[in-house]
Amino acid sequence: MKLPEHIAIIMDGNGRWAKKRFLPRVFGHRSGIESVRKTIKYCAHKGIKVLTLFAFSSENWQRPQDEVNELMRLFLMSLQKEVTKLHKNNVSLKIIGDTSKFNSDLQEKIKVAERTTAGNNGLKLVIAANYGGQWDITQAVQKIAAKAISGEIDVNTINENLISQNLSTDGLPMPDLFIRTSGEQRISNFLLWQLAYTELYFCDALWPDFSEKDLDAAINFYATRERRFGYVSEQIQEQIK
Repeated sequence: MKLPEHIAIIMDGNGRWAKKRFLPRVFGHRSGIESVRKTIKYCAHKGIKVLTLFAFSSENWQRPQDEVNELMRLFLMSLQKEVTKLHKNNVSLKIIGDTSKFNSDLQEKIKVAERTTAGNNGLKLVIAANYGGQWDITQAVQKIAAKAISGEIDVNTINENLISQNLSTDGLPMPDLFIRTSGEQRISNFLLWQLAYTELYFCDALWPDFSEKDLDAAINFYATRERRFGYVSEQIQEQIK
């Protein structure tokens, strides 16, 4: 079966999962961590090369302060507890997003986690934290503009490849399969440039309930897709021969 090389997931529905159980929203986020663990383990087992998880968007700062505080606490706690397991299982960790907005303790833990797992060559786990697709493109444009002003590059050499090289995902393959849980059918400012030719899959399961069966359903959906990238079917078939 054709497997996606890179899966990107918006882990949606934690709050609604808690609300259905008459619990505070933070309980949904805590329960969602177990789904993260299972998804990482299963992707590594299946041979997926890159897994990107949308943990905290640049818009999430607008949520109630107690929820934001709990999300930051869970993020810090997860870095402290899970990095040893990731390292033991040959998983490398990369954090993308504007981490300068996090407190110094969390920034330091991110650096340590990335440094600890940098040499691993198994699953590459990418966590998007304080990330937004528009931010990503903007910071790439700023870096390119600075190079153009300094004379390092000519504006006529700016192309899609150069923009991709200045995004936070530089060095990673573009996502093959995008999954969003909870029934919502939006991209929500996630990997806007990178999702240009990604297969989009939406499922009704709330993130804490997302299972290996749900992930298999998404991968099976991907396997049925003919990815043409602007070509026609006959051209794709000819390339396969």
